[in-house]
Amino acid sequence: MARVASNPLSLPRFRPYFQVPESTHLLKSPSLSLSQNRIRKFQTIACQTNPIPTETQPSDKEKVLAEPDSVKDSTSEATTSSDGGGFSEFPNKSLNRRVAVGSTLAAVGLFLSSRLDFGVSLKDLSAAAVPYEEALSNGKPTVVEFYADWCEVCRELAPDIYKVEQQYRDRVNFVMLNVDNTKWEQELDEFGVEGIPHFAFLDKEGNEEGNVVGRLPRKYFLENVEALAQGEASVPHAREVGQYSSAESRRVHQVVDPRSHV
Repeated sequence: MARVASNPLSLPRFRPYFQVPESTHLLKSPSLSLSQNRIRKFQTIACQTNPIPTETQPSDKEKVLAEPDSVKDSTSEATTSSDGGGFSEFPNKSLNRRVAVGSTLAAVGLFLSSRLDFGVSLKDLSAAAVPYEEALSNGKPTVVEFYADWCEVCRELAPDIYKVEQQYRDRVNFVMLNVDNTKWEQELDEFGVEGIPHFAFLDKEGNEEGNVVGRLPRKYFLENVEALAQGEASVPHAREVGQYSSAESRRVHQVVDPRSHV
């Protein structure tokens, strides 16, 4: 029979165990604790979102307050630099006055030139015209214009007719016959005037070589007058009709002076 260990109570053996308090379980060295504290303090400073402003670093509010002063300083510097460079703040009044005078003179010149070209009226043409009886007897070719004061096309063509007359008046007669004057009833029928202005081109003997009626390019009238002045047998534009006013709208009036051609 086997021998049992001498243990009257038959209790199992246990290795002695002593529980060490938590406070004394791990000894902390002073050097390790100090280094951790330093590291922890450094990390705390680095993670701050709103660091405490120091005397060497101005706050945002101070920066904002300082900006207007800097703008004023820069503006004053720019003004000083411009004054120093010789540029005036306002435009030169004498220069503006000279520009205004020049513009006025130019406008007056333009107005006068337009009056010279477009200020000619039918009355001016009729006053300078050669009487019809004289034109048939002086041995020159003749241009007879049938017109009326109320004719718009006649008024529009007056400046062009005037220019051609000034160029050929020494070699060609220019006659003006007013269709409202009953004195010219026979001439209206003779030349077959139905619309005005009606230009009849006569040679030296008074024979009609052609006619131009209404608004047409200036060259038609000019080329026909040139042919008359050169003594040619015919005119290049013998029968041309443009926009005209009807002669049936004429306002007939009695003749005051039988010698009048208007």
